[in-house]
Amino acid sequence: MKSYDKFFIGGQWIAPAGSDTREVINPSNEEVIGRVPEGTAADVDAAVAAARAAFEGWSTTPLEERTDFLKKLQRGIRERQDELAALIASELGMPLPMAKNVQVALPAMVMGSYAKIAHEIPWEEEVGNSLIVREPVGVVGCITPWNFPLHQVVAKVAPALAAGCTVVLKPSELTPLTAYALAEIADQAGLPAGVFNLVCGAGPVVGEAIASHPQVDMVSFTGSTGAGRRVSELAAQGIKRVALELGGKSANILLDDLDAEEFTKAVRSGVGNCYLNSGQTCSAWTRMLVPADRLEEAAAIAKGAAERFTVGDALTGEAKLGPLVSAAQRDRVRSYIQKGIDEGATLVTGGPEAPEGHDKGYFVRPTVFSNVRNTMTIAREEIFGPVLSILPYQDEEDAVRIANDTPYGLAGGVWSHDPARAERVARRLRTGQVDINGGNFNPLAPFGGYKQSGNGREFGKFGLEEYLEVKSLQR
Repeated sequence: MKSYDKFFIGGQWIAPAGSDTREVINPSNEEVIGRVPEGTAADVDAAVAAARAAFEGWSTTPLEERTDFLKKLQRGIRERQDELAALIASELGMPLPMAKNVQVALPAMVMGSYAKIAHEIPWEEEVGNSLIVREPVGVVGCITPWNFPLHQVVAKVAPALAAGCTVVLKPSELTPLTAYALAEIADQAGLPAGVFNLVCGAGPVVGEAIASHPQVDMVSFTGSTGAGRRVSELAAQGIKRVALELGGKSANILLDDLDAEEFTKAVRSGVGNCYLNSGQTCSAWTRMLVPADRLEEAAAIAKGAAERFTVGDALTGEAKLGPLVSAAQRDRVRSYIQKGIDEGATLVTGGPEAPEGHDKGYFVRPTVFSNVRNTMTIAREEIFGPVLSILPYQDEEDAVRIANDTPYGLAGGVWSHDPARAERVARRLRTGQVDINGGNFNPLAPFGGYKQSGNGREFGKFGLEEYLEVKSLQR
């Protein structure tokens, strides 16, 4: 069991202001695997003070030196990749092989990417008689979720540090152990005191203290739309910059020109995308839109694909689908499945009952609904579990209308025999990212949402620009 009794503040491991602690639970078996201190507003004050004191020195540190530290952090992650993968499998529940490839390898690559991207930013440029300079925004509060506990931290911390900002990190209280490992890596890398600070705790306490703190210049938040709204309200009191990556209800459109082989591939890919990380992915394609005359065909293919997602302990490496992160999340997802049944959707496979042989652990049956209308709860609200809704459409115009009929706009997919047609449809979707015919995730492309999926962008040069102010000097 990993137990911590200190926070990382000002380059030192210091005792928290309070005495409360929080247990970390393995969702596969419900056993306690760790314990961390419960932070308070006083701990946030200390961390922000340390970050503020470090800002002037770090912001004026030569770019080459800042990016050298990013390379050290990348090496530290890679050196501990097996340990980190096992830790994430234990506290989150993603099966171990996937945790290593997705939850560790990807953030290591992103960390290193900013060591290069930072040198490609036009830090100074001439516009007429003005010199335009880009400067770090200041002290950044990073509030991160549990579903990608290292990846989402790196997506914020790496560009913030590259920009010259100092950071106060609050990881999710459900998956704090990974953040502690990153703090240890930062400590071992010799990152200057106060540049990176870690305080754990509940969102209504530590998160709100960060969002409302007068010495925090920017808040970068990833989480639910409701929590993002609260962060925005608090940050607005200080006119802080806010970057939000929130919920999604993404549509995956299968156009009517797909042949049988292409259609099968698209349905199977859609199921896999929806079930990634046990469905706990904000960009998951949870609404599959298919031609009405191919609805039964799609449901049959999806049923076969879903039933190949074996459920089991994340650490054994044998299951395709691990548990959900907590009992509360499991119960929430099961209630949505029941709601789908109650509202008249056709249950193709799965259901609200515990998977056979898994009465212990926070497991949910991989579930597929067909004959879903876009007015149903399971088509409107983010479920955040392995639940796919298949919706019929009449023609291309109807498909675009249904896809855009959502308060969210984070991601999506379009499949067509004609790539040019797929791109035309993709351009019409009001969403921040669209994959065409299964295009691969690109960690250098901008990631972020329209509408209630948030504002701002992460990854690549777009992510770095979020942490920069622009100043003009007239001469």
